[in-house]
Amino acid sequence: MTGNHKDTSITRRRAIAVTGGTVAAGGLAVAGYQAAFADETTAAEAEAAASTSSSQCVLMSSVTEGPYYLDGALVRKDITEGKSGVPLTLRITVQDTTDSCDPVAGAAVEIWHCDAWGYYSGYTTANPGGSAPAESEDGSTADDKTYLRGYQVANANGVVKFETIFPGWYTPRTCHIHVKVHTGGEKADGTYEGGTVNYTGQFFFDDDIAEEIFALEPYSKHSGSYTKLADDMVYDGGGASSGLLTLKAVHKKDPSKGYKGFITLGIDPDASNDGAGSGGGGTPPSGAPSDAPTGTPPSGAPSDSASPSASASS
Repeated sequence: MTGNHKDTSITRRRAIAVTGGTVAAGGLAVAGYQAAFADETTAAEAEAAASTSSSQCVLMSSVTEGPYYLDGALVRKDITEGKSGVPLTLRITVQDTTDSCDPVAGAAVEIWHCDAWGYYSGYTTANPGGSAPAESEDGSTADDKTYLRGYQVANANGVVKFETIFPGWYTPRTCHIHVKVHTGGEKADGTYEGGTVNYTGQFFFDDDIAEEIFALEPYSKHSGSYTKLADDMVYDGGGASSGLLTLKAVHKKDPSKGYKGFITLGIDPDASNDGAGSGGGGTPPSGAPSDAPTGTPPSGAPSDSASPSASASS
């Protein structure tokens, strides 16, 4: 991992997120979403994507990959491995900002996030803060090296879809999902190898929805001080352009039925980003650990010197 490495040439490179999971030019994201998932798309979902459209691309800097990155995630749509939680379907569209926001077919989108109690696969002894059962007490048969991690390769419309669960939280971070976009590599041995990491970022969740979810089982077994968006050290308050997901409940009166999340990411396929982007957007509680590049990882997490290198996955 390269959380403490600072390369100014990299931090100047830009990737963009187009607001709310649609498109900057010509409605491509909506069209791509509908074409890719025509058998699953409802009128309400199409309207949700269209309602968040933007007339222009919105620039967004990459941010830190955090201390919990691992190489070798599997190429798969469903990354839950039996982990308990509120279902979450993510639909992500990748676009090339250097070419009129055309879709980036073949881009590999990689995501990873914590479970309902704040634990990451590969780092299951890291303390999530507050009071939570041990990760092993959740009763799942998930592989503790691979759960809630995965790649999907974008179709001709630049669209990928993941099935996962709503993430929990750990001190001092707000609820979030990590993301990298790779190009130029290939699927091999069940994972994605080679190529370049073009974008490293994070997705965020509305406070009201997150707190409603965290009142449900199994999330409610993790108690403590939850960090809201305005106090997070990474989220900078920019809404969809800063990674805030557009969320639609599967059932309006029952949040336990799950959510569908939408977002569009624009990248420069010629850029390179090693995950050393800055944090910002909040100050962690006094004495609390940080996954910002200059902070200290949560208790039990590896140091930068011992962590896998983000560049190794490119």
